[in-house]
Amino acid sequence: MADDPLRVFVDTNILVYAHDVSAGAKHERSQDLTKELWSSRRGCVSVQVLQELFVTLTRKVEKPVEPDEARAIVSDLSTWDVCVPDANDVLAAISLHRRFLLSFWDAMILHCAAKIGCDILYSEDLGHDQAYDGVQVLDPFT
Repeated sequence: MADDPLRVFVDTNILVYAHDVSAGAKHERSQDLTKELWSSRRGCVSVQVLQELFVTLTRKVEKPVEPDEARAIVSDLSTWDVCVPDANDVLAAISLHRRFLLSFWDAMILHCAAKIGCDILYSEDLGHDQAYDGVQVLDPFT
């Protein structure tokens, strides 16, 4: 339906920046985006994103987040629409990986975004303004 709000899938990197206080302008921009998605209830993620977010926030950022705090962040985001892939989704992602010459993990993100009906994928890992099977990639820092 044309009046439906666009559903937005958020890649791990955007969520990491939203919680990484050392990320400067990317931190501020990502916080603004996630706040808007919270208020509009349009945010979507996948199990993969939640897993990557926990590991990155607790181990890979300049100022790691305590595991309990990272768990709370993941718990909050799990209230968004979450893609829980199965074996058929892995096979579909392999097909995307081969067709578009993407990393498997990026293909999995794209497949999950399409599977749960997202129009937009916020990510800095894929080409800005590229479209893959109906999902438009936007780099919010471009």
